[in-house]
Amino acid sequence: MKKTIFIAFFFICILAMGFSEDPVVGLWKSVDEKTNEVTGVWNIYEKDGKLFGEMLVTIGHDPKEAASSCKESYKDFPKPGKVNEMPLVGTPFIYNLVKKSEGSWHKGYIIDPGDGKYYYCKIIFHKADGKKYKSDTLEMRGEIGLGIGRSQYWLRTDRAETDELIKTNTVKE
Repeated sequence: MKKTIFIAFFFICILAMGFSEDPVVGLWKSVDEKTNEVTGVWNIYEKDGKLFGEMLVTIGHDPKEAASSCKESYKDFPKPGKVNEMPLVGTPFIYNLVKKSEGSWHKGYIIDPGDGKYYYCKIIFHKADGKKYKSDTLEMRGEIGLGIGRSQYWLRTDRAETDELIKTNTVKE
């Protein structure tokens, strides 16, 4: 009897591990490196085996504001239409990343909707360790090629904080 229970438990654990979400998936707040203020919240999600990211709020901007600094089109952009006419909120500015390993994605793209620049994108999840990473952190790396680029560090957030940021967002005039 004990052997049957152990075997059943073992298979349940194996199945649960196979269906767990990658740790990069979820809500992440981008933070200004100089002021330490939140600049926006992103929803990072997996679709058809690839990773995407859309802004849910961009602080100081109307959610319907168009990404007018962007070009009309970008290589492999996943949504039809003119990118420079798409809203800041809900447009997949992070797209087509491929899983390298658990918590590590690469070979995709990110567009900076503020200036329209296009970069190769890598994302690496860093679990909170109480030392270097005080909380779960997402390393967002944009590169122009040959490893030349820079990283930003985003912090995990939740639906309640995101809803509060959406509610209190004041559009700059």
